[in-house]
Amino acid sequence: MIKVLIADNHPIIRMGVKHVLDSATGFQVVDTVSTTAELFERLEKVTPDVIMLEMDIPEINGIATLRKIKKEYPDIKVLMYSGQSEDVYALSTIRAGAFGYLSKASDIDYIISAVRKVSEGNMFITNELAQRLAFDEGTQKPRRFFRKLSTREVEVLKLLASGKRNKDVAQGLNLNEKTVSTYKARLMKKLNVDNMVDLLQQAKALELY
Repeated sequence: MIKVLIADNHPIIRMGVKHVLDSATGFQVVDTVSTTAELFERLEKVTPDVIMLEMDIPEINGIATLRKIKKEYPDIKVLMYSGQSEDVYALSTIRAGAFGYLSKASDIDYIISAVRKVSEGNMFITNELAQRLAFDEGTQKPRRFFRKLSTREVEVLKLLASGKRNKDVAQGLNLNEKTVSTYKARLMKKLNVDNMVDLLQQAKALELY
């Protein structure tokens, strides 16, 4: 029996995913939570095989939450899922330790196969994503730019693009403000811009907001 914990702040999504897994053979949803605080509180009492973690779960950035899970519960496998662009976030989450990335735009059947594959210790990405990562057409500028960025730089850019101030970014990623300023300078250099307006335009091209 594969034990699954679902972490998502949208009640309908939580109920829908739970229903899909409960209806399949060999799965048990041990709990559902809506915030990172609830997630770590529940992990003190239950030990799932797989956590389905929403990228934009409240309180702590999704990748930061993933890193914390990997540090404190290294045996639990994490499947990230999100409505955000696969091109931007899939590689970031896998680099941070996720066993897979599932887009909310994927077919329902993918949920079952993804959780099962991850529970076995295998990586899961959709066929569509694998094909997009395998080819790099010249017209696909956002992906080429993304490949220049580290996971942390993507996190910083995402928070800046959402309107966060340096202080808020620092708190959200457990950094100091000076480090955030350093990341902003790196982002501008890597994305070939010299002001915040152009930087946020690049974030838009990367579908960060």
